[in-house]
Amino acid sequence: MHLVRQNGKHGQRNGQRNGQRNGQKSGQESGRGNGQEGGQGAGRGNGRRRHRFRVRATGALLLVAALGSGCAAEGGSGGAAHPAGGAQGRPAAGGPAQARGPAGALSAYVQKVRAARAARVAAARKWGLKLTPLPAPAPPRTKPEITFRKGFEVGDDSLPPVFTTVPTKERIVFLTIDDGSEKDPELLKMMTELDIPYSAFLSDYVTSDDYGYFERMQGRGVVLNNHTLNHRYLPGLSYDEQEKEICGQQEIMEKRFGKRPRLFRPPYGNYNGDTLRAARSCGVEAVPLWSAEAFPDHMEWREWDRDLHPGDIVLTHFRGKADWKGTMPDMIRQVMNVITAKGYAVAKLEDYV
Repeated sequence: MHLVRQNGKHGQRNGQRNGQRNGQKSGQESGRGNGQEGGQGAGRGNGRRRHRFRVRATGALLLVAALGSGCAAEGGSGGAAHPAGGAQGRPAAGGPAQARGPAGALSAYVQKVRAARAARVAAARKWGLKLTPLPAPAPPRTKPEITFRKGFEVGDDSLPPVFTTVPTKERIVFLTIDDGSEKDPELLKMMTELDIPYSAFLSDYVTSDDYGYFERMQGRGVVLNNHTLNHRYLPGLSYDEQEKEICGQQEIMEKRFGKRPRLFRPPYGNYNGDTLRAARSCGVEAVPLWSAEAFPDHMEWREWDRDLHPGDIVLTHFRGKADWKGTMPDMIRQVMNVITAKGYAVAKLEDYV
């Protein structure tokens, strides 16, 4: 009986110990499970926030790095660069697909900017420019107010304003080409490949033998403007004669090119009150003259300091070797080397006027 009671006591003690151990183990495992689940939930929340931060930070670094490398490539036409669509513009074979979402959109934009800059560097080298042309900033959302240049007024501020500079603080100038006698296909190709905007002011007496050349120019994004029918000295004409010269050209340009110009430049830059009244009568809104003139071998300046200024309008002409010392591409090389060396980009006049 004593042995049985002793064994029973041992059994009770063993049972109690086993129960305590099993209970502690179950509690510990339950605690660990709950702790792990809570920690994982908090970790996932923090992880998502860290991921979003990494995406933003990576995107910003991508943009800075890519734009930095693009600027380095633009430093001169002799620098190494991959043309648009080249090896640096494509992912490696077998590589991961481009990321989607904001990071992917940013990456695509960066690649587009780098490709455009590389193409411009390659074009500058091809066409013999000393420096790669600088890209113009985005056009303003609101065009600046254009007024008469001081000393160019005719006593009626309601008439289309005559000006030589567009009011802006950006380091940009505007390239304009007059008349239309020389129709060099290399000019169209050169300006397209360099991605340099310009505006044309046409006279019908020299364009009527090949309207198709200027239609191709217009198709490449160039705005065609009015420079009269026959390039006559307007202040020496009556109002009716001036109206015929200006408005007759408006009608021809609308018929041939589908649009009546808003801008008009009088031949030789000469005008009077009748000139502006006649121009206004047939839809002209502004009269841009120029601050500097470009030739294949030199520049001529209107301003006393013989320099460029923000918003200046640069004049040149459709001319070839029969008229001056060089071709149209020679003239573009000359004027672009001057503009770029002075730290200016060429913008589109009609984006500002």
